Amino acid sequence: MKKSPVYTRTGDTGATSLVGGKRVKKNDIRIEAYGSVDELNSNLGLLATSSTLGPEQIELLHFVQNKLFNIGAYLATDNPDGDMTQCNGLSSDDIERLETMIDTLDSHLPPLNNFVLPAGTRTAAHAHVCRTMCRRCERRIVNISDITYVDPILLKFINRLSDYLFVLARFMNVNAQVEEIFWNKDC
Repeated sequence: MKKSPVYTRTGDTGATSLVGGKRVKKNDIRIEAYGSVDELNSNLGLLATSSTLGPEQIELLHFVQNKLFNIGAYLATDNPDGDMTQCNGLSSDDIERLETMIDTLDSHLPPLNNFVLPAGTRTAAHAHVCRTMCRRCERRIVNISDITYVDPILLKFINRLSDYLFVLARFMNVNAQVEEIFWNKDC
């Protein structure tokens, strides 16, 4: 079986194809959205290599990476008529899984009375980087939802994922006995 070439040369002029073949510029709102999801996915893969994460966290990150591929495929599909399309492979059970993990990790954390700086252990800091990327994905998806229908479950999943990444960052610091650094508004 012959391998497919990595390069197609079809994007050499700054255009690419959406699912279904429609050609758009590489700075199209959909490309920005699924490109941001891809960037987040890559960084979650890097986060999952941290030796300080337990198997349960690594497995959850891989689960999320698979869901992000589903989201990317959905975002790469043009919806010019605004049809109420569903994101295949994404369900309320997936959101519930994130919420359960958030609650589990949060039960080990002290109450939060101030903003924390995105810092601490290398793993915590990387989780914060992923959280901010996740928020960018959310903004890009909202941009699409301003012009066409977007399955609401996407925004719920992405929003909950950023919550999970925040709690994971805090948990990694507390678990490593690294004090959180709180925002000093008088600094």
